Amino acid sequence: MDKAGTIEPKEPKTARGEATRRALLGAAEKVIGRLGYAEASIGAITREAGVAQGTFYIYFKGKDEVFSELVRDMGRNLRHTITGATAGISDRLEAEREGLRAFLTFVAGHPELYRIVQEALFVDADAYRAYFSTFADGYRQGLEAAALGGEVRPGDADIRAWALMGIARSLGERAVVFGKTTPIDDVVDSVYDLFVHGLKR
Repeated sequence: MDKAGTIEPKEPKTARGEATRRALLGAAEKVIGRLGYAEASIGAITREAGVAQGTFYIYFKGKDEVFSELVRDMGRNLRHTITGATAGISDRLEAEREGLRAFLTFVAGHPELYRIVQEALFVDADAYRAYFSTFADGYRQGLEAAALGGEVRPGDADIRAWALMGIARSLGERAVVFGKTTPIDDVVDSVYDLFVHGLKR
């Protein structure tokens, strides 16, 4: 316990403990994503996870901590997914296409988690900024390398990174928030055409 007498969360020491923690995160993703942060309760999360309410506090201090962990989890899992989808692709434009496909596929499978990241701007601004800044840093480095290698035209890699991220984010919102059901492959093909040819006639 800390000085205030509250139980400090701790990392699981066993596979069973890690499984319980992952179950709580999965339940929190569903409950917070469905109801929003303000309306979601720890009781609803533990019911969804099928564990006693007291179990929650073994792993998390409170709802704010599990929320922040979900934002970090989304970032880690999404970066891992995109890295896997683009591994071995030497052409930068082809990597952009497959990275976007991986992103939209991930979002389609985790709509609640996507809503949580959107809400993080108002619930945990630091986690929100870290989520996008981490993506932007990696993206910028990749674009700089592609420009140096002659795969794309030289340009401000930081601005390009944020612009390309904005495209992906808006398309994710189009699907999750606005319910647009355009097949992912059709979306990717349309955006890839924009990457390659731009808007100029």
